[in-house]
Amino acid sequence: MATSKTGSFWLTEVMTLTAVDVPVAATIDLGAYVDVGDQQALAVEEVDFIYQIHNTVADTYSSAFQVGFAGDAAVDVQLSDLNPGTSIIRADDNNLLASGSLLFDDTNNVTSVGPDLYPDTFGKLDNARMVVNDQLYLVGETRVSDFNANYELVVTARIKARIVKLSTKDWMAIAIQSTASDN
Repeated sequence: MATSKTGSFWLTEVMTLTAVDVPVAATIDLGAYVDVGDQQALAVEEVDFIYQIHNTVADTYSSAFQVGFAGDAAVDVQLSDLNPGTSIIRADDNNLLASGSLLFDDTNNVTSVGPDLYPDTFGKLDNARMVVNDQLYLVGETRVSDFNANYELVVTARIKARIVKLSTKDWMAIAIQSTASDN
């Protein structure tokens, strides 16, 4: 299906969540990696989400969620290859590449990642998730709790990928599927 043109490399994008129930979106420009004329695509091998509390006064980052959140909290994050705006999309959407959830129990000071079990490790080449669009879209939202004064949540998406060349048939199949999913 695909021939690797590069070794694996990491793309990162950061978004900052500052208010409850206010979704935030960010984009990752893939224009330098995807080329229609050469049937060049981005093969996504793995996606990780890193959650950090940011103290805006001291400009420090930590995983001390009890300091940043004013109570219990739930955070949803998704990465897709078609623009959902600021919406969290359903798990069966063909455009969903990766998703993550963070749950924080303030009373017991317990943090867990779940119940989101979507596999965000795809593998190399034929198992990788092929992207032919020129952007990826990152959306996140916090629910339930509020932030303490001078704190916000920073979510970093780390995307392990490589540039690949697809056959004309494979390129067209992926492009048609991606376009059809948008309608």
